[in-house]
Amino acid sequence: MDPGNSTIHATAVLTGAKATLIRGPTGSGKSQLAWSLIKAGENGFLTFARLIADDRTLLENRSGRLLVRPARELAGMIEIRGLGIQWVEFEPVAVVGIVVDLDAGDAARLPEKEASNAVISGVRLPRLAVAPGTAPLPLVLAALRTPPVDD
Repeated sequence: MDPGNSTIHATAVLTGAKATLIRGPTGSGKSQLAWSLIKAGENGFLTFARLIADDRTLLENRSGRLLVRPARELAGMIEIRGLGIQWVEFEPVAVVGIVVDLDAGDAARLPEKEASNAVISGVRLPRLAVAPGTAPLPLVLAALRTPPVDD
């Protein structure tokens, strides 16, 4: 595999023009957050939201942009706890715009500038660290819908 390409245990949702890449340990709620984002799109809280990948996510650095794709054998599938594997419409590829880390040990009320970025496959991206036990959807919606204040 090319050094700029990788497969990771993560979930991705196209939220507007760019993808939200959701990382976290097993059982942290990646698929649940993805489903909530899709429903937020259907209910008008986001302009658009569609699954890209759940569980296994392919990443590629393409000209300084991080592309995300589903693993071919899992394309269109999402695990909904209590229902099992479900099929939904999906996008085959998107550019990542933000990284959300669930159950992040470095999550802070007022995060340091360094913690607000992630570097994946050589691409620097905005990062939202969500503390264990914190409901991620309101934070993610706020991150997607409000511009950051530059200091």
